[in-house]
Amino acid sequence: MTTIAIAVAIAAGAGYWFAQVQHAATPAAPLGAANATAAAAPAAPAAAAEGERKILYYRNPMGLPDTSPVPKKDSMGMDYIPVYADDKPDDSGTVVVSPARIQTLGVKTAAVELRAVDSAVRASGRIEIDERTQVVVAPRFEGWIERLHVNAVGDPVKKGQPLFTAYSPELQSTGEELRIAERLARQSATEDPVASESARRLAEATRARLRNLEVAGQAGARQVFHAPVSGVVLEKEAIQGGRFMPGEALFRIADLSKVWIIADVYEQDLARVQPGQRAQVTLEAYPGRSFEARVGYLYPTLDAATRSTRVRLELDNAQGLLRPGMFAQVSLAAGDASPRTVVPSSAIIDDGERRVVLIALGEGRFKPQPVKLGERGREVVEVLEGVATGDRVVVSANFLIDSESQLKAALSNLVEPDAGDQSQASPTRYEAQGTFDALDAEGGSVTMTHGEIPALQWPAMTMDFMIADPALVKSIAPGSPVRFVFEAGEPGEYIITGIEPVAGTAPAPSAGGHGGH
Repeated sequence: MTTIAIAVAIAAGAGYWFAQVQHAATPAAPLGAANATAAAAPAAPAAAAEGERKILYYRNPMGLPDTSPVPKKDSMGMDYIPVYADDKPDDSGTVVVSPARIQTLGVKTAAVELRAVDSAVRASGRIEIDERTQVVVAPRFEGWIERLHVNAVGDPVKKGQPLFTAYSPELQSTGEELRIAERLARQSATEDPVASESARRLAEATRARLRNLEVAGQAGARQVFHAPVSGVVLEKEAIQGGRFMPGEALFRIADLSKVWIIADVYEQDLARVQPGQRAQVTLEAYPGRSFEARVGYLYPTLDAATRSTRVRLELDNAQGLLRPGMFAQVSLAAGDASPRTVVPSSAIIDDGERRVVLIALGEGRFKPQPVKLGERGREVVEVLEGVATGDRVVVSANFLIDSESQLKAALSNLVEPDAGDQSQASPTRYEAQGTFDALDAEGGSVTMTHGEIPALQWPAMTMDFMIADPALVKSIAPGSPVRFVFEAGEPGEYIITGIEPVAGTAPAPSAGGHGGH
């Protein structure tokens, strides 16, 4: 037993000595340092990859001009976006947008192509009666209606069809006077030529009076009035047994086999409208069907309020489908069908001073390109200079990318890459979301309901903005959710330079009044 105990003691002492030697050879490290060392091994490749692109700073995810040297979140909990050294705009103005930002903005592109420009002049109008086919039945004497032969508005009538039978004491006395004069003229023709001549002249004067009363063929007290034209009864004041006075309109009849369309054509399109020009007419009452018309007349005056001129078109209505008062959409053929270089209308950014498109270069790079425009069609615009067939241009969220490129260019001049503290650029351009409420074209302003704008410390509210060009909201209906870009003008004035509808976005909450900015 003593021998075993000695052996165990010797072994324990040897182990302790070996451990002391190892401890002396390798200095001890704190627990935290050990963990950091263990984590550093798998992170080494990532660090190397990160070193390939140098982060300059982090910017606001909503495009507001505030930056941070370290990662952070905005007031809505969104991560700030890193700005890399190779993201800086170059001399060509190219901007790089991250894939996540492209998806957030909903960026879509389309190809520049050769196709005909649908440059037809479009206008809204209304169907009206051909004024040249209307007639009024108005007796020229006093009388009573003994019998109505046509007694309802809307009844069709044929030319010569009896309308009503009238009794008139005036006609009775005039007819009796005519018969007496004719009898005296016959009886005294041989015995007293002078009296016969006087009676003949009296008879002729009585016949002239009946002609003036438009009853020359009927000399009795009862007269039958006939329809002067074929058509439809539009108005009927005649009532059986009723009395009428001279000149009172008892029937109004119009021929509806041909009708007019009075359309309002804007001043800018007048040069492309000529008499005799063909047009296609569509009506909501007959979807999928069109009617052919011709321009008959351009009215000589211009409505100063709407900047439009009335144009009269004429079209057949043999089937009676076109009813006066209907609204109509008119498309006037204009231009030629030769192929031209075109881009979708939504690709054009027009802030009143410049017209540009954003060319997609791939890998999230976009280049603003000034363009010269030609004819505008319904869905496309002709581009005379600036792009080539096959280029891809941004057609959705393009003005947001454009504003982002300008923001990055401004930040590159205002922010030092190695700034130790957060830098603040003077805000001149802002993005926001909200609801387009109304346009005041005469005042050049719009009413918007928007959410909070932290850069200006604005709460959600409804307020008025000036607008660079009223055409920016031409296709946006009041109440539509929108994204918009605005900038500061004169003190207290803010100008919207870009606006785009946002599908499926809830309107911003109303703050119940105009902001006092």
